[in-house]
Amino acid sequence: MLLKTILNSIEKFKSFVYGKSYIESKEDNEQQIIVEIHPRKNSKGLCPECYKPSPGYDKQSPRRFQYVPLWNIPVYFEYAPRRVNCKNHGVHVESLPFASGKEQVTRSYKLFLSTWAKRLSWKEVATVFSTSWETVYRSVQYVVGYGLANRGWDNVTQIGVDEIAVFKGHNYLTCVYQLDKGCRRLLWCGKDRTVKTLLRFFREFGKARSEKLEFVCSDMWRPYLKVIKKKCVNALNILDRFHIAKKFNEAVDEVRREEVTKLKAEGEDNILKNGRFVLLKKSSNLTEKQTVKLSKLLKMNLSSIKAYLMKEDFQRFWQYKKPGWANKFLEDWADRTMKSNVAPMKKVAKMLRRHKPLILNWFKANGGLSSAPVEGLNNKAKLAIKKAYGFKTLNCLQIALYHQLGKLKEPPSTHRFC
Repeated sequence: MLLKTILNSIEKFKSFVYGKSYIESKEDNEQQIIVEIHPRKNSKGLCPECYKPSPGYDKQSPRRFQYVPLWNIPVYFEYAPRRVNCKNHGVHVESLPFASGKEQVTRSYKLFLSTWAKRLSWKEVATVFSTSWETVYRSVQYVVGYGLANRGWDNVTQIGVDEIAVFKGHNYLTCVYQLDKGCRRLLWCGKDRTVKTLLRFFREFGKARSEKLEFVCSDMWRPYLKVIKKKCVNALNILDRFHIAKKFNEAVDEVRREEVTKLKAEGEDNILKNGRFVLLKKSSNLTEKQTVKLSKLLKMNLSSIKAYLMKEDFQRFWQYKKPGWANKFLEDWADRTMKSNVAPMKKVAKMLRRHKPLILNWFKANGGLSSAPVEGLNNKAKLAIKKAYGFKTLNCLQIALYHQLGKLKEPPSTHRFC
């Protein structure tokens, strides 16, 4: 079977025909396949502005466009672009069906590289297919650009808002995810975690779509809460178990660290040695050795144990079915905690009271929405950042995240690379 026959079956272009194909050896003895392309007789080139057939003006020198490799041998289309004289837009280089503008990479090769870039790091893709990191980046940028221009936001009813740390220092990226069952994806991401950042999302999302939102899951970051209250007028803003459990663990660990420092200063044995994860992990997840350690610690009169028992006691809060009973339990627990001498747990009690209406919204949603999908998507986002290997700009970072998590439509193609 001729190479021309294969190309005609999977990559046929209207008004263009394949000419001869041959193997060419470069100076380093590496081989590459050259496939000539010619315009059909009496066909006219398309104006790149209006895409209308226009009379020819002249012809440029032959150019090569990199195509999908065959048996790991680089393949190039060779074509001499025509310049057309459009009556509305003047003289321009014709629009080509296999490449864009002055780029030297075909659209099919871009789609091929971007498909592999979802599985491997961009650096690995460049190495395996003997191309550059920049070519892989531009390929992903092309696919993401098409997907963003053709994505739909009309059926979004549940969203989650969170931030991830990027680059070095205190740099953050605000991420907005769709949490509807069957369609969990990255909707939008923007620099920083300020009021202005989240407002930019809602301006793009639109007032009509914002009013249709039913649930918004977020943490206790004040700028987020402020914007959500203003823009999501018909949605329940939910603070769920994950973020509250995180605050409890931070408080318990703070008490433990203070107590360890105190024991060292008094010259006593550190009975809390290797006890950090014993106090922070769920009891059902403890190993046999950790269970024995915990049973010994529970017999001692330590502030760390008091904080641990307060944390475990609060877990009953999530077993209630009605907001009224949950509210009563929360107030009783907070009263008991405020009478204790464990300062970090007192801070948690004040925090729970301050955000009580948003916490109780979890029961109004029947516990059906949590930040677990948000945290899962955050972990995937961090993996996508690591896999990019080499991005230095915010724009490149956003492209990597949209490519991995956006579930975007791909450009039309005659062949799908699986």
